[in-house]
Amino acid sequence: MQANPRVNNSASGSAAYPSRRGEAAVVISATHRLLSDSWTADVEALESAIDRFRTDGHLTRDCEVVCFEVAGDRHLHVNVTHRYATKAVRGWAGPGRMPDGYVHNRRFADAPRSAIIRHVRDMVFASPM
Repeated sequence: MQANPRVNNSASGSAAYPSRRGEAAVVISATHRLLSDSWTADVEALESAIDRFRTDGHLTRDCEVVCFEVAGDRHLHVNVTHRYATKAVRGWAGPGRMPDGYVHNRRFADAPRSAIIRHVRDMVFASPM
């Protein structure tokens, strides 16, 4: 199935936060690939929230959040990839080892927008192993 042309399927930009002195800034990037309009408002709210996440020293390496839909499935799928292994976070599947790091996945169906944001934040800031 082709992506819906009415839905913005591009990168949303990245939030960069200073890390420890002398280190490069920590980046939390967020992208999405939606097939329909059903999750657009929720994903836009999530991406705005990600832009406001503050690391406060808890995130030590770059992190990538990807929101997507799968044809024939009404759920919103969210992958969070860290460059390092993290401790398990309740409700998230994984980790899966990828060339870019360790990915965790979660599906959302009827969760309130605030709960989606909270669950994603919990995974973004998961403690390293």
